[in-house]
Amino acid sequence: MYSALIVVLGILFIIKSKNEHNQAMMWSAYMVGAEVLFRMSGGMFFYELPKYSVLLFLLIGLIVEQKKHHVSVSYLVYILLLLIGIAFVNIPFNESIRKAIAFNLSGPILLGVSAIYFYKRQLTVESLLKMLFFMGLPIISMLSLLYFKTPDIKSIAFGGAANFDASGGYGPNQVATILGAGVFIFTVHLFFKRYFFLLFIVDIFFFTYLIYRGLLTFSRGGMITSFVAVASFVFFYILSKEKKVKNLLKYTGLIFLVGIVLWTYTANVTGGMLTNRYTNKNAAGITKKDMSTGRITLFKNELGEFYNHPFFGIGVGGSKYSRMENLGITAASHNEVSRLLGEHGMIGLVILFLLIVIPVRNILNQSYLAKAFLSVFLLFWFLTINHSAMRIAFPGFIYGLSVSIILMNEKNTLHRE
Repeated sequence: MYSALIVVLGILFIIKSKNEHNQAMMWSAYMVGAEVLFRMSGGMFFYELPKYSVLLFLLIGLIVEQKKHHVSVSYLVYILLLLIGIAFVNIPFNESIRKAIAFNLSGPILLGVSAIYFYKRQLTVESLLKMLFFMGLPIISMLSLLYFKTPDIKSIAFGGAANFDASGGYGPNQVATILGAGVFIFTVHLFFKRYFFLLFIVDIFFFTYLIYRGLLTFSRGGMITSFVAVASFVFFYILSKEKKVKNLLKYTGLIFLVGIVLWTYTANVTGGMLTNRYTNKNAAGITKKDMSTGRITLFKNELGEFYNHPFFGIGVGGSKYSRMENLGITAASHNEVSRLLGEHGMIGLVILFLLIVIPVRNILNQSYLAKAFLSVFLLFWFLTINHSAMRIAFPGFIYGLSVSIILMNEKNTLHRE
């Protein structure tokens, strides 16, 4: 009932306020942060509710707001290009075409709507911090659920693969992705001296616990993505300051120290298995041949389909059934880049070009502090879709933010120092 209530209240608030203060963005951010929590707890009417609700929030926001908003033709073309792949759907007779299309296109279409909503939309740093705060609230709830659902860490048998027990019994990949987003959110709030809780020490505790629980999932993609995103944010943040060398030494030294302590403690708790996991070794300490846990096989298969069907691909959802028939592998795609190429052919290549060039041009034209945020949004999207495709709403929503314009003025920068 809670997830349904969020959808209903979100729609009502957006319509009533006419999206005057980007309420659509705030409600969407909350739902994006809560998606994996709802999936873990079985708290949704249907599995893809968050994706469709975020899409609905953003569309309603665009429709009801009174201020004029520039609609990007590029992203309208992007959505139309995606839909062409439906004409080439070729899946077994006993499978649901609707489910195959919805599973593979709901995320990319959400990305298109998000990009249309945020394209050249002016956002203040204050509104970004507020949006990230709302996204972070359900992540704290998820962290609490992990604490209560996970057995005693010492009783968990850690090995050379992602660990479902340490992820609360749910998919470690998705759990680590959202925990990684939480690490970034807390980092930003600590840098801007904006705290989730009244006491600074409590924020520090949750920040370190987020990293600890993320490492315990043994899902490398979500945490590596988070560390790269934080590094990008810190880099551009330091460039935006006057005392660059002093800030470089202060921030990188502190992050390095915290990282070493957390890594050492977590590696000790897992009996050294954490180090094995991140150095691509199995439980016996022997280096594995495939560091991608099967993802490279999926990637090569989808590239093969691109070579065999270069113009229009094999159609939406076709790569999964092609693998089942040719390789006996039932896994769905984990990489959105290779899926686009395999299922959409040259159209997928055009789509990737559009998705990368537009935000990069937008980022290059803005200030260092704006780059700190925008580069992270783009990195989160690109790195996430390369290890987890677009199974959750997070990468689609966060991509849209990378094409916004972040306003810089005295009022917004008073709390920097």
